[in-house]
Amino acid sequence: MKYSQYLLDEYSALVLYKELATQEKNPHNKEVLTKLAAQEQEHYIFWQKFIPGHKASVSPFFLFAFRLMRQLLGLTFTIKLLERHEHEIIEEYKNVAAELPGEEKIQLEKIIQDEKEHEDFFASQIQETVIKYIGFIALGLADAIVEITGTHAGFLGVTNSTLFAGISGLIVGFSAAISMGSAAYLQAKQDLSRSSWVSAIATGVSYIISAVMLALPYFFTRNMAHAFIFSTAIGILLIALLTFYSVVVFERRFLREFLETVFLMLGTALATFFLGSFLRKIFHL
Repeated sequence: MKYSQYLLDEYSALVLYKELATQEKNPHNKEVLTKLAAQEQEHYIFWQKFIPGHKASVSPFFLFAFRLMRQLLGLTFTIKLLERHEHEIIEEYKNVAAELPGEEKIQLEKIIQDEKEHEDFFASQIQETVIKYIGFIALGLADAIVEITGTHAGFLGVTNSTLFAGISGLIVGFSAAISMGSAAYLQAKQDLSRSSWVSAIATGVSYIISAVMLALPYFFTRNMAHAFIFSTAIGILLIALLTFYSVVVFERRFLREFLETVFLMLGTALATFFLGSFLRKIFHL
């Protein structure tokens, strides 16, 4: 029955926002989350009228997964992900409202208005440090994926030594991380709302982490083709995770951003592979 599903949805949101409010240490964020929870409780009480005596519940596993997501991915991402689900059911609520009489229709229309306006307003009030620096983290990850994959592809055309290719990727990654961190530091100095040092560290650390992950396959196999395939797969996975995080937080479209970055990575890899093959012939490597 659709009413029981609506009841469960609102109850789940109520429990999750209460959980976030309980964990939150920032007073401002705590207040925002408490308001969100109160709003969801009103919605839950409304749907209870249609199925009296029915009690919704949230599984402990779901709550644990939610807590883990909050810790790993941040408060803003978690709320935005919840919002995406809220947006999906607004159209369903509109259809139900058209079937309801008098006072109940008015109440549901108010709930729809709440979902459309208040959720976005309250979520926009969340203040989280990681969002200030997500652009620098994304810059480090994306640049490393493209550059290090290109480096490995170039060595694919030059040498059959996976160890040599892996070490070269780490060396390039380390030096590029310093370079990117320095550029981020200088860029952030023009923006008083961000710390230059935090921006530099966020960019450099995200770059070197990506470089290490992309280089790992080269230390576990002696087959260059296999190492490159596994490394490229890791790169595509990192792109997918980064893109998904960005589209949730900034409400963008996933497929276009994902494909653009993947094609850029593969295009760079193809170009450097041909360059490596050309240099191999020229220098008789």
